[in-house]
Amino acid sequence: MKKLFTYFIIFLVALSWQMKAFAAEEPSLELKSEAACLLDSETGAVLYAKNVDQKMYPASITKIATAIYAIEKGDLSSIATVSANTVRQDGTRVYLVEGEQVPLKKLIQGMLINSGNDAAVAIAEHLDGSVEHFAENMNQYLNTTIGVKNTHFTNPNGLFDENHYTTAMDMALITNYAMKNPIFREIFGTKELMWVGQSWSTKLVTHHRMLKGELPYPGITGGKTGFTTESRQTLSTTADNGKIKLTAVVMKSRYKNDKYKDTAALFDYGFSHFQNAILKQGEIYQKDQKQYYLDKDTVITEEINGATKEVAPNGILLIKNIKGQMVQEVPLHYKEPKPVPKKTELAAPSTKAQKAHNKQLTELNAIMGVIILGIAVLYIGIRKKSRKMINPK
Repeated sequence: MKKLFTYFIIFLVALSWQMKAFAAEEPSLELKSEAACLLDSETGAVLYAKNVDQKMYPASITKIATAIYAIEKGDLSSIATVSANTVRQDGTRVYLVEGEQVPLKKLIQGMLINSGNDAAVAIAEHLDGSVEHFAENMNQYLNTTIGVKNTHFTNPNGLFDENHYTTAMDMALITNYAMKNPIFREIFGTKELMWVGQSWSTKLVTHHRMLKGELPYPGITGGKTGFTTESRQTLSTTADNGKIKLTAVVMKSRYKNDKYKDTAALFDYGFSHFQNAILKQGEIYQKDQKQYYLDKDTVITEEINGATKEVAPNGILLIKNIKGQMVQEVPLHYKEPKPVPKKTELAAPSTKAQKAHNKQLTELNAIMGVIILGIAVLYIGIRKKSRKMINPK
């Protein structure tokens, strides 16, 4: 019972430490969106969080998940045949025609750049046979490959369904993961694209007003908009100022411009407070007479006005700001101490060289012995001769 009580206390302490570290990262930004999340795109460090685990309807930013799933699971050069179900989709479309044959990559472009709901369904049916099977497979992919915890999608395009939901944190994680793929990155950052279809030829222009320059913000690298009556305004955006790359997600803004203002405020905060640094491979960190090290160069997030590094008892390097608030955790490797060599008796030489050397020493000793013996005999002879000369008979 005593042991159980001890474990319970340890659990509470650990839980309170995590909550304190997470809550300390939230500055006082006046955002109108109901939920928002700002991540370092490279390290995944959480730089701002507002209702990040609250259940939300994503609308068309769902298509970020559909795109990265299709890029990683499908053959981009494969040809999809458009079904009757595809052309019946509501909302924004790229006006596909039943029986039209379209390469998978082109469908992904039409879905992300022009937010084509019909293109999204064509992708789902091409990859998994039906929207239902697609949703099942994509949910599993999101859980196991990306590690989301509070997401469940029922369709590839984000049209409203009560069981189609996510969180600001999960959408930021999905966007972050997707941005590591160069094909996704290229399409996500495309402002304009010529589209030639069977029934529609036009120039597709991104709906994201910051990306296309209607609401200029330096360093924008990609973005996807979303809206339904139930979800309200949603937005996922990435940016890079040369010192740090950021991913911002805002959800359930009442007005369209609010989501852009909130996104700009998040980027202003992130760029003015944080930067990346590199911890070098092999660098040693010490805790309680134990040594830990990094097995490769590691990018970290730190505050521009200062940071501290502290090794936790479990060998995790804690990156904190000057106020002692958590910014990032980096796993370290334990360095095994070198074993103390045991004293051993000198072993007899065993190599050929050693044996040859010993043989030479033996022969030299024998020669020296003969010489010494000869000198002794000569000396004795001389002494006897001297005595005879001194005492002749």
